[in-house]
Parts: sequence; C-alpha cells; structure tokens
Amino acid sequence: MISQRPLAWGIVGAGPMAQSYVQVFASCRGVRLVAISDTHELAARRLAKTVGCASFGSHRAMAAEMHVDAVLVCTPPDIQAAVCGDWLQDGIPVLCETPFGADIEQAHAIAEAARRTGTLVSMASTYRFVEDVQEAKRVVHEGCIGEIQWCDIGFTACVDMRNRWPASALVSGDGVLRDRGAHAFDLMRYFIGPLTSVQAVEGPRPQGLSVEETVYCVVRSQSGALGQIDLSWGLHKSTADYLMVGGTQGTLTVEWQGSGYQRAGISIWVPLGKGYDMLQALCRQVEHMSEAIRGTVPLCVTWEDALLLVSDIEGAYRSLREQRWEMIEPYEGGPI
Repeated sequence: MISQRPLAWGIVGAGPMAQSYVQVFASCRGVRLVAISDTHELAARRLAKTVGCASFGSHRAMAAEMHVDAVLVCTPPDIQAAVCGDWLQDGIPVLCETPFGADIEQAHAIAEAARRTGTLVSMASTYRFVEDVQEAKRVVHEGCIGEIQWCDIGFTACVDMRNRWPASALVSGDGVLRDRGAHAFDLMRYFIGPLTSVQAVEGPRPQGLSVEETVYCVVRSQSGALGQIDLSWGLHKSTADYLMVGGTQGTLTVEWQGSGYQRAGISIWVPLGKGYDMLQALCRQVEHMSEAIRGTVPLCVTWEDALLLVSDIEGAYRSLREQRWEMIEPYEGGPI
C-alpha cells in the first residue's frame, strides 16, 4: 500500500530551484528522491550524484525506466505544460513550480490534463508553507486584528537578469510580473480572498530587458479590501517585511527575520514565527503534497486555484497594456 511506504519522487529540471529542493528531501517525512532528469544530462547527473539517485536526459526516459509516485516539475515555464501533461496522462501526481505555464492557455492545458485523468496537480505556493505566514494566517483567521482592510506585499531586489531565462519572453512568457508576481498574487489571495480588479503600472527598465523589470499593482478583493504589490528586479527597498496586513483592530507584519502583530491602541508587540526559512518551507510543501496523494489531507492549492491565480496575473498584464483598471474574471476557456 502507498500509505505504508515512503513515496518515491522524481524531479524534472536540475536548475537552481531543483537544487534547493534536493537539499530538503533527506529531511522530509515519508518521501524519498529516486530520480532527476534534465535535457542537460550532465547537469542531472551531477545533481543526482549529490544525493545518490538515478539521473536521466529526459523526463520521458525517467518515466520509462523508473517507478515514481509523484513528480516535481522545476522546468522553465514554456515547457511546463508539456512535461506536466505527460506525467498526468500516466496518472502520476505533479507538483509544478510557479508560474504554472507561460500563459493562461498553458495553465489551462495543465489543469485540463489533471481534470481529464483525475490526477492530482498542484502549483508550488512556497510562501504558504513558511511558518511565519501560516502563523499570520492563523492570527487573521482568529480575528486578532479585526476585519481585513488592506494588504501590502513586496518582492523587490537588485538582480542582474540579463542572461537568465525568467527575463526571456519566449521562455517565461513575460518578466517580473509573471515571475515574482505568481508568489505575490498567491499571498494576496491567501489573505484578502478572491480578487475582482487590478491596476498595474510599469517602472523603468535599467537593465534594458525586453520584458518588464519593475511593476506596481493595486488590487481590490470581493470583500472590498485593497492591496498593493511591488515587484522588481532592479529596485532595492530597505524594508524588513515582505507582507503587511491591516485590519480594523490592528496590523500584522511578516518579515524576513521575524514577524508579529499589534492591536490598535495597545503598545504590546506579539511576535510570530522565527523568520523566513526557504528550505523548511519547501520541505513542508513536499510533505503536504505527499499527504494529499495518500488521501490524508485535502490539497492546499488545486488546479482551480492555480487557474484563478494565473487569471489575476493576466488581468494585471491587460492593465499594463491598456493603462487602466481591469476586471479579474475566471478564465472562460478553462474547466471551471
């Protein structure tokens, strides 16, 4: 029985994200990493050697020779739909790294493959598994800061993107809005609920990229709460937090080094969590997906959730092009 043994996982892709995941598999409960594939076979072989698992020059070769219970897809966005589709067609559950395809049509293709085969697929929403974020969600759910009115999220840093695939429109679909925006919009939905409208404004392109480097977004949720999102590869903001949530009775901040909240009119600061730990979050994410595959917990992020998130980002891109507020609606071509 699958519930009585560790789940065998494979990884497709041997880039930086896959390398981070490889570090945590040894500490994750109930799983084992058995294979890594990459079209650059030497890269797959080198990474596999660090953990003593098999390596392959393609995901098809891995599927033909290895038994796996689940697959983690860490490829560039332009081939995510094809890779995920192949595994889902074989009935193998997939955890797909963001942004869940290079555009809405590719995201729909992944979702349709999961729906048609009845196989689990999830988008990697790593920040949802950060301890501080989970504690912040608990505080909000318990009403400690009252009814949520606004949320600020910022993922900004000075990063040279001139020779990296996230800055290639052919590979990633677009620029920083799709790359970092996937995590930002996911967190925004997580705290203020479904979004109804968005306005996005592009900033300068100091690196001279063919895609957007800095984007500022304002969103409104179904509940009426407002949010703002700062995304940049070329802007450094000296702030300790990456998430702030304001309610009618207080304010909560999630920071890189530690988090907490303060109720209105009370000077006491209540600490939460221990700061951002990416490897711990990745481990929790793999464990959660494994438990969902076993059927012991419901999947945290379904393909329906992923399609709605991609629709948010598509709305932001429409706003960039039209230079106006845009309504956000579920993708009409999808199965939801």
